[in-house]
Amino acid sequence: MTNPLSTNQSNAQGSFGAMLQQARKNKQVSLEEAAGELFILKRHLQALESESFSELPQAAFARGFAINYAKFLGLDPAKVASSFDSVYPNELKPRSMNNTESLLRPMGTLQRDNRSRIRFNPLLVIAAIALVVLAVFLFRMVTNASKDEQPLTPVAEEVTASEQTQGAALNSVDNSVGASGSALNLGAADTENASLQLKLTDAASVGVIDATGTSLISGEQIEGDYQLSGQPPFNIVIDNIDNVDLSLNQQPVALEQYATGKKASFALTP
Repeated sequence: MTNPLSTNQSNAQGSFGAMLQQARKNKQVSLEEAAGELFILKRHLQALESESFSELPQAAFARGFAINYAKFLGLDPAKVASSFDSVYPNELKPRSMNNTESLLRPMGTLQRDNRSRIRFNPLLVIAAIALVVLAVFLFRMVTNASKDEQPLTPVAEEVTASEQTQGAALNSVDNSVGASGSALNLGAADTENASLQLKLTDAASVGVIDATGTSLISGEQIEGDYQLSGQPPFNIVIDNIDNVDLSLNQQPVALEQYATGKKASFALTP
């Protein structure tokens, strides 16, 4: 038990406990903050200030606590150690103390409060890093896959010259549409080259093949005007007629009458 007489005398003289408490208050540090910095339990620091030595570990450790506390508060460690020795009750001292003068580091990491420091689990940190790496890897895979995807482009069917002539020919007498494809009669049959004018108001896929099997234009086209020339009849494929204006020999062609939805596939001859 603490010697009441020694305690009262030390507090009255301002030695040790009162000296520690006053130094802490002058430094404007709470017991919680000091305990967190020193890795010493708050109740042990409080016991030093109140000189409740029975609540402290054995004398060697308690003396080490006092010396480290003094260094933290900016006090003279030797003076604090001397004050500690003078007020520490004899009945609490161990029977054999081989080296009470040596400075002992308190084993605060074995006794500190759980709230004083935040401890990180290395396994959790490694797992978090692995998740971030995996997320970045998956994101890059998805991004590269989307870049590799090519837009679907309507492809005009390949037909022979005889099939083109049979399927695309226009009956100039009754202006009727042939059974093999829709044909627009804009004048008398002409074996010479004809001109097509395409105006794209936005990107669209357009394919045009003339009677000789020559591909005049094919695939995705950007906004703009296109002048084509070839031997009719022309096999034409358009994926979105809303973005395309077509003229044959300067005469507009009504694409909607050949369209199914937004797509049109038909044969055209003058």
